Amino acid sequence: ISATTAPETCNSEAFANECVPKLTTGFNFLKSYKIDGISKDKVEFSYVFTKGTQYLINLCANATASPTDGIVISIFDKDRNKVASNKISGQYVSAIAFPCNATGIYYIQYTFDDPSSHCGGSAMGFKR
Repeated sequence: ISATTAPETCNSEAFANECVPKLTTGFNFLKSYKIDGISKDKVEFSYVFTKGTQYLINLCANATASPTDGIVISIFDKDRNKVASNKISGQYVSAIAFPCNATGIYYIQYTFDDPSSHCGGSAMGFKR
């Protein structure tokens, strides 16, 4: 008889739903993201941002360790240049605001610094 461990599960939908009402006042909800990074080193989504619009991306995760549970949000432009991150001088913030200066496709990437459960949710809002 061998003991097997059940694979870890990630309720990313619950975290994503938790994030929507936490968007800063004045930002209109656009989209939520489920961050299920169990067995992955990154989770990535793309979105077309519009010039002259400010975007806010927040993060909800298992907050027992830290508010972001070691999840790093990075935004990359169409050329894969990093234009924003929630990791600033080694500290994590649970939301980032990004003023878009050029319309185009952007990549929202979630990576995991240890310790992290690799599981969370995120919501994105905008204001003009």
